[in-house]
Amino acid sequence: MANDQHDSSTDMKQAEQMRESVSSDSELRKRYTKVKREPGHRIFVNRSLQLDRIKFYGFDMDYTLALYKSPEFEELTFQQVLESLIELGYPEQICEFVYDRTFPLRGLWYDKLYGNLLKVDAYGNILTVVHGFKFLSGHEVRQTYPNKYVTVDDRIYVFYTLFNLPEIYLIACLIDYFSTVATYTEDRTAVIYGKNILSFRAIFNDVRNSIDRVHHTGKLKEIVCENIEQYIHRDEQLPVLLDRIRSHNAKTFLLTNSEYWYTDKLMTYLLTDKMDDSKVVKRDWKSYFNFIIVDAQKPLFFAEGTTLRNIDPKTGSMKLGSYSGKLQENEVYSGGSCEMVSKLIGSMGKDVLYVGDHIFGDIIKSKKQKAWRTMLVVPELNHELKVFHERRELFNTLESLDTTISELLRSFDMTSDRRPDAVTKIKQKIQECTHELDMNFGLLGSLFRTGSRQTHFASQVTRFADIYASTVVNLVYYPFFYFFRAVPQLMPHESTVDPEEPLHFKSWGDEKSQMDSLDRRRSTFGQISTMTPQFSHSLSIQTHPDLPLRVTHDHDDDGDPDDDISLIESNGVLDYRSRITYTPPKRKMEETLNGDEDEHSHD
Repeated sequence: MANDQHDSSTDMKQAEQMRESVSSDSELRKRYTKVKREPGHRIFVNRSLQLDRIKFYGFDMDYTLALYKSPEFEELTFQQVLESLIELGYPEQICEFVYDRTFPLRGLWYDKLYGNLLKVDAYGNILTVVHGFKFLSGHEVRQTYPNKYVTVDDRIYVFYTLFNLPEIYLIACLIDYFSTVATYTEDRTAVIYGKNILSFRAIFNDVRNSIDRVHHTGKLKEIVCENIEQYIHRDEQLPVLLDRIRSHNAKTFLLTNSEYWYTDKLMTYLLTDKMDDSKVVKRDWKSYFNFIIVDAQKPLFFAEGTTLRNIDPKTGSMKLGSYSGKLQENEVYSGGSCEMVSKLIGSMGKDVLYVGDHIFGDIIKSKKQKAWRTMLVVPELNHELKVFHERRELFNTLESLDTTISELLRSFDMTSDRRPDAVTKIKQKIQECTHELDMNFGLLGSLFRTGSRQTHFASQVTRFADIYASTVVNLVYYPFFYFFRAVPQLMPHESTVDPEEPLHFKSWGDEKSQMDSLDRRRSTFGQISTMTPQFSHSLSIQTHPDLPLRVTHDHDDDGDPDDDISLIESNGVLDYRSRITYTPPKRKMEETLNGDEDEHSHD
């Protein structure tokens, strides 16, 4: 027992020394980058999360458990949608379009009125505008968007998912085609040919409906199932992950929008274990999950939902009537709602970690509606990491240029009439570095940033995804007691003030001395005591809050309130007050008044 106490005391001292050794933001960043896991195996944290608090692990299927190969799957979808558009009356010449994976980018906005693809920042400020394949200049952007600002409304469509990539590229191809072919005349909001008008909104609707038709008719999915190795990436770590989760007394569930027949095909390929050199199935894929829900119709699932029905796995057909009992293991269900399913499986909300790729349908809705903990799968992340690592010097140059501007303007105030000439040159250099950095990611730049400014997609990842990674199997590289702790984020007023820099100003409320404050309080209390009735001296009045005797924050703890660790021990109180600079006033009015009188009597 003595050795255990000594070890515990030594660990606490080492932890305290480590905390005290970290004294700057740069040291924090160095500390957090010194980790053992390879960058491609890491999980990145926006909000602290303790894995030992998770009782249910939920998984989406498409682009989460079943990762489609790129660009093979996008090219297949692209060709299927082209054929559908030709059936609608589009010229057969569009069959010559060739899919280019370097152009489309998830998270873009489409302006249905003017036919523009927009890349925007976290606040709706426009970063890049593309009309067809033409990148608009700053002057051209202001002609259409005077404030270079746009908000999401009926006119805007946001491309949230990787399924949108062929759609983005096809819209750009069509607008570029109609803008350059001589038989068509482009208006601000449409294309005119003869007496016919084809609006940019109509082009979007035709492409959107064709995409839905290709997915819903089943032809695309049939082609994928027939050539599954060509279009689906198989990871040997996936069944290992699912088994380890269940071996640590947590439950798993599959929640997908796909139909059962398609889910069965893909999950059989990903998880089915067969005898060596044999077609005999040794283990069915459904045994990896406690609960299986298909046809979920997310994001509707997280709102009112649909009817919950039972599916016969042998035939794939739904059983008659709605299901009302508890969810059974090794059974398959269709539809339902988050509220209903949570009650049937006994989850409370924050004891669920849901893993998906769709920032809106999987992450935002599950976070807002049920406060599920969320993990976002971002397959593009490894490419983003690689480019950012290889061209980090460009980003460092941008930071250096920003600092240079600040230093140049530091000595100027409102009496200055002329700006230094160097500022204009530095701003031009910033634009050049931003463009060069963007082009290393792709034609539309990075998924997460343009230069030093984060995109709208990046802001949603930061706000709604507790953790994120390039693939779900990265969970394999972390123990089930792991504490994903978010890196401390400094606000501008915290990060730009040097701790060694003296502050020659008074805080708000500190204009007068403490003695003046005591005199003012004493006179106020004196007035109150003469105006109010006299109460019994046995009545104790608490005039101010005491310092808390236990830790008051709980943002890192999603566990049972009964598990909270009290700071009050049998031997007394663990006193943290010695570390706190705040000094409260005396507890009782009488003590305050008497104390002041005694102090003056000694003068």
